[in-house]
Amino acid sequence: MKAPEEFKASSGNPLGKFPSLKDGEVRVYESGVITEYLCETYDKENRLIPKDVDERIKVLQWLHAAEGTFMIHSLAITYARWNIPKQAQDDGVLEQTENGLAVNVQKDLDWLETELSFSQGSFLCGEHVTAADTMMQFSIDFILVTGLGTQGREWPNIQKWLKACKETVTFRKAVEKSGYELTAKRPEAN
Repeated sequence: MKAPEEFKASSGNPLGKFPSLKDGEVRVYESGVITEYLCETYDKENRLIPKDVDERIKVLQWLHAAEGTFMIHSLAITYARWNIPKQAQDDGVLEQTENGLAVNVQKDLDWLETELSFSQGSFLCGEHVTAADTMMQFSIDFILVTGLGTQGREWPNIQKWLKACKETVTFRKAVEKSGYELTAKRPEAN
């Protein structure tokens, strides 16, 4: 199901897509840029994106890997599910396509699993939540909840990290305020 035209028009994005943020006179779209903008504008203590160059680079690499690596590989499977004709699905083409595309998703998750084993805390970049966690948590949750290339595989460090993210006060407040949390339902075309 596609989004209604009036909904697309309200996004402020030339492509009619979300996420989109209007903050006063500033209009920002694309998750990574929105996250950077919010952190630079409102996180005066630099808790989410640190000032230290080495720490900052690590956070920004994960912030952008969330969509530039993890989501791009998993969305290929989503689009295959949406667009491969029913007959081809019945003939095993979808399964074969998903299996081929799953290789990248699994490599991505293996990378994250390894990096989490080196973390000096419960979160990607240490003892406290950073913008890396806020961006990566959604992407990884989306992949795992929708089973995008994960069949028969487990990543215990990722599960432990997701649990830590979801147990933070800020995550619980966001879910309570919005009423939304990812559940195990396959994504539908918008």
